[in-house]
Amino acid sequence: MKKTLFPALSSVSLLILFTGSLSAHCEIPCGIYDDEARVEMILEHATTIEKSMREIKTLENADPGNANQLIRWVMNKEDHANQLQEIVSQYFMTQRVKPGDENYEKKITVLHQLLISAMQCKQTTDEAHVAKVRELAGEFRELYFADHGHTH
Repeated sequence: MKKTLFPALSSVSLLILFTGSLSAHCEIPCGIYDDEARVEMILEHATTIEKSMREIKTLENADPGNANQLIRWVMNKEDHANQLQEIVSQYFMTQRVKPGDENYEKKITVLHQLLISAMQCKQTTDEAHVAKVRELAGEFRELYFADHGHTH
């Protein structure tokens, strides 16, 4: 039993020793990224949030028997704002934008503003917040792909 346990423990010890020195750019270094698709997803979420806002406004002025549908559109708006925030924070801020990148502070600032605008989309039906999301997504796209190119 001791003879078979020693090689396994040695392997685990070496793995732990050398893992600390590995520098991955992702939580799981998979190497599969489609940064452009993520920006497009942000814009798609913005469109869905905007549609939800319009439906909410319509239902608020309609027959009170539409309460269930109204709630569903509010939940839809919340869900897509959350998904947008997930892309911004988990994908770009956690995994893709790194200290030392060109325009790092500007990218982080724009991403933070995107998070705030998504939060404001949750709080109201003011479509100006959706317009701000689109504007910021465009600004981030220009900053990010100026460094990485669209094939990154």
